[in-house]
Amino acid sequence: MKTEVIMKRNLFDGYVRQNNQTNYFNVNDLMLYANRWRIASKMPVLKYDNWYNSSSTKEFLTELELNIGQSPIISKRGKTGERWVHPYAFLDLALYLSPTLKVEVYKWMFDELIKYRNNSGDSYKKMAGALYENAKNKSNFHRGISKTAQMIQKACKVDDWQKASEQQLKLRDKIHDNISLLCDVLRDNNQAIRIGILKSLEK
Repeated sequence: MKTEVIMKRNLFDGYVRQNNQTNYFNVNDLMLYANRWRIASKMPVLKYDNWYNSSSTKEFLTELELNIGQSPIISKRGKTGERWVHPYAFLDLALYLSPTLKVEVYKWMFDELIKYRNNSGDSYKKMAGALYENAKNKSNFHRGISKTAQMIQKACKVDDWQKASEQQLKLRDKIHDNISLLCDVLRDNNQAIRIGILKSLEK
């Protein structure tokens, strides 16, 4: 999937954004919610600069940059001053903040959330193309596809796709594929959508 999407991964009482194209994580989110958790756990606040300026971190980041061929940290100027880091640097920062957090981040490294986010984006385009081919009134197609997207979102029980779980994204991908396949057999888009969703929800 070529379109850049910023996913939101749950962390303590908040979330950490992750870019689906680069896999980089947002440091600002991590520091905010990790330090809130530390305060609630009666631990002192830790600063990003202390981690970044340590000699061991400097050595690690230098080696990481040589291995990945690009900077492991991307700093954006402006009011937000956001920083985005490579997953390996993110893991190192997580360890600095809390062993509990490190375990959670390890899980993120091995899940397939980004994979299914990208897959469902690609399958959506395929489904939209199949529905468009069958559409009797192409001038009003944008309304129909918008309604279809809402039906799929409701079937997957999702309020915000950026916060969707791996299973919800996997189900969306399956629905897209089923509708696309049914469009080849049925010439009625409403039937293809209804049956495609129902078949996908079957256990």
